[in-house]
Amino acid sequence: MPVLHNRISNEELKARMLAETEPRTTVSFYKYFSLEDAKTFRDSLYSQFVKLGVFGRVYVAKEGINAQISVPANRYDEFKIALFASHPALDQVRLNVAHEDDGKSFWVLRMKVRERIVADGIDDDSFDPSNVGHYLKADQVNQMIDDPDTLFVDMRNHYEYEVGHFENAIEVPSDTFREQLPMAVDMLQHDKDKNIVMYCTGGIRCEKASAYMLHNGFKNVYHVEGGIIEYARKAKEQGLPLKFIGKNFVFDERMGERISDDVIAHCHQCGTACDAHTNCKNDGCHLLFIQCPACAAKFEGCCSQICQEELKLPQEEQRSRRAGRENGIKIFNKSKGLLQTTMHIPMPEKAPANKE
Repeated sequence: MPVLHNRISNEELKARMLAETEPRTTVSFYKYFSLEDAKTFRDSLYSQFVKLGVFGRVYVAKEGINAQISVPANRYDEFKIALFASHPALDQVRLNVAHEDDGKSFWVLRMKVRERIVADGIDDDSFDPSNVGHYLKADQVNQMIDDPDTLFVDMRNHYEYEVGHFENAIEVPSDTFREQLPMAVDMLQHDKDKNIVMYCTGGIRCEKASAYMLHNGFKNVYHVEGGIIEYARKAKEQGLPLKFIGKNFVFDERMGERISDDVIAHCHQCGTACDAHTNCKNDGCHLLFIQCPACAAKFEGCCSQICQEELKLPQEEQRSRRAGRENGIKIFNKSKGLLQTTMHIPMPEKAPANKE
């Protein structure tokens, strides 16, 4: 039986990817549909993607599929044929091609079977995820965004919103989608008579969010078709003014796609205008935060002097210090004024008023 998972180290795979000269295309897609045997479907699709040299992250569940991948450019047509033929529900599924792409977004293929393709925390048998809001195309987004009777609601995490969002969009300040759903309902309880437009990166979260809002009594619910990625592509194709300001955060090595020239975020260490996310170089921390080039040089890619000093310790002592620490993704959360980490980081200075 063929091996249906990767056996090569991440370090070697990343080195191979960086050494590649053949162009690759970064693409994302999702589809909510009923899948009876997610494991069998996963194994079949994994085998096909491996043959095509596909890298990336794919989640399969009984409710559908969610994928962010990188495909060799010269095999992109083959990939589309294989994907469209893999299940009737995926025939002609919309593919969101990356706006900014150097082909170095992923270096390994990981395909997992999960309970849900996006963790929503919904435990209600009466919830119907197929009863979704109305799609909005790019020109319709631009028409509605200045309407005083319309509210745009960002269904991404706070660190995504921080570097870019639609003009005047409402932030639902949380680290997780499962927290945001009930928060959005509570925040908008007094706006049920307004048009509610949900949006996210590629459409998967805002589509389910639109269904959740309808489930909770909202009537005029919309969501941006294809999310920010598709909006930016269509707006530029059609010569429309961009109503999204800043950068679109993406969950791969790029960590962002520039949509407009605006830099609306600030370095978390000194407060200067900056929207470049990075992870702390100390593997015992790996904090996700925004760091400007000057602070990157000053702290050697670390989030704090503590991590900078720890990184210079012998490997054995570093491993000893990491033992027993809280695991999981650690994120600098300005909305809470805290860091989700046991380590200390200097709070950023207040940015000058003209940079807000």
